[in-house]
Amino acid sequence: MDFADRLRVSAIHFLNPAPLMWSFEHEPDRSRLNQRYELSSDTPADCAAKLASGAADIGLVPVSALAFTPSLAVIPGCAIASRDHVRSILLVVRHPDGVDGVRRVALDSASRTSATYTRILFSRFWQIEPAFVEHAPDLEAMLRTADAALLIGDPALLALEDREARERRTGERLLYLDLAHEWHSLTGTVWVSAFWAIRPEAVLASHVTPSQIVEDFQHSRDAGLAHIDALTDEWSTRIAVPHETIRTYLSENIWYVLDDACLAGLELFYRYGVECGALPLAPELGFL
Repeated sequence: MDFADRLRVSAIHFLNPAPLMWSFEHEPDRSRLNQRYELSSDTPADCAAKLASGAADIGLVPVSALAFTPSLAVIPGCAIASRDHVRSILLVVRHPDGVDGVRRVALDSASRTSATYTRILFSRFWQIEPAFVEHAPDLEAMLRTADAALLIGDPALLALEDREARERRTGERLLYLDLAHEWHSLTGTVWVSAFWAIRPEAVLASHVTPSQIVEDFQHSRDAGLAHIDALTDEWSTRIAVPHETIRTYLSENIWYVLDDACLAGLELFYRYGVECGALPLAPELGFL
């Protein structure tokens, strides 16, 4: 295949997708996949924007993206999800009355789906209507402008690791809410953050068949899950999080299979998102 014919893949640069990316980043599959796919590293919000604009053909997009670009097809089988505690989606609350006292929330500007989950939790379950503002993922700066801060991905993991040290430094005790756990406790369903989505027209223009695409991405997921120890070793040199925490995060906190339980959680997410005004529509999932 000519390199000009490769499908453009927008991937997320956080720790949590690392198992999904295994074959794209490691031999013996990397060279083969490099003939079919051209990778870029982006934030979740940028992944969605690049697919919507046509700047990418495949993206690991926040699940909320489908409500804004319903023409996208979902590559079956792969997800970034959590069946209880996720650790990397945190609402950090400063107000002494906890969530009940929150009037302003700073949302991590890299987030789209987690911001929607946050709006759903406040509106439907906590029955509070705070103001929401986007902010770069800097906990101290966020809490200077708001009562609560939403952090996602690696910044959330780092904030959680720094929790006790921050209390010693400042003498202040904050409330750290794991929003996947809150969602699971309140709805009984799985928290689903992202999945692989593709522009159908890109498939028609490509020399890669739909079945090859599905096989490539599911194989990469399976290979990554078989190499959790190697991924843990790699990532422990990249972020200031203990080795065992990374291993637990990849093997227990994140669920990588887009199964029926995930689909049930997504159905609820889309319905509640529309009901609270955070999403324009509840899309039907069309699979590649």
